Amino acid sequence: MIGAETWTIKGGGVLGPAPFLLAGIVNVTPDSFYDGGEHDTFVAAMAHARRLTDEGADMLDIGGESTRPGAPEVTEAEELARVAPVLRALAAQRPEDSATVPSSFPTLAVDTYKAKVAAAALQAGADVINDISACLFEPELMDVVAQYKPGYVLMHSQGRPGTMQRDPRYDNVVDELLLFFEERLAVLTAAGVPEANIVLDPGIGFGKLLEHNLDILRGVERFGKLGRPVYMGLSNKAVWGMLLGLGPRERQNATAVATALLVARGVLVHRVHEVALARQAALVAQAITA
Repeated sequence: MIGAETWTIKGGGVLGPAPFLLAGIVNVTPDSFYDGGEHDTFVAAMAHARRLTDEGADMLDIGGESTRPGAPEVTEAEELARVAPVLRALAAQRPEDSATVPSSFPTLAVDTYKAKVAAAALQAGADVINDISACLFEPELMDVVAQYKPGYVLMHSQGRPGTMQRDPRYDNVVDELLLFFEERLAVLTAAGVPEANIVLDPGIGFGKLLEHNLDILRGVERFGKLGRPVYMGLSNKAVWGMLLGLGPRERQNATAVATALLVARGVLVHRVHEVALARQAALVAQAITA
């Protein structure tokens, strides 16, 4: 396993140790790059969440704002209107006799960089905040995370979604990400966020060209020196389109292969669109490398 084998979430619940954890994506958005508009109503989002749960999702990652390259920002009110009803309905299904999230019920994550959205989501039942900004877009988010102490996904992005792919540059992308994570971990823990609650996401496709993404994946074990688990989001992303000339709907096999390779190399959490396919790939990798 790269880094720690467990991840602490809100309320002191612990995810792991496990060979892998799968976070199923629930985009309650009209414009996400892969499934925008497919699950942007309450009924459709809930049906998708149930389907991902049935496929074996360990976590449901609920998002109300697309962060694809070039995506426009949405208001706090609009983002909350999209995610809060789904989150409340899912949280209401959680067994009442469990002090922490049981293994049979997925952990609930909300994908947001906004402090007010994160606070409302945590009050509504979220266990994890998945933040593309590392608390840099809205520094107030750090106060929210320190107060509620959820699981926290610390992600690297070179710039904001609207502009991040215009001209990303690195001298050595892995070295620069390691320095970034070291600095942000120090800031977060000094602010009162427990280190055990943090996982590291290198941000595939967020301000990175094909060669940067591949260098990160080739060097993923190096992130283990920071002592935290790795959270990887590469499902159906443009890296596979650039590498193989595939459209968004043609990248599932590439995603499954990459997921299997990363499971074999010790990445703990995998954020995916197709949970069943990812689970098959991960189980094959686990069986071969056990």
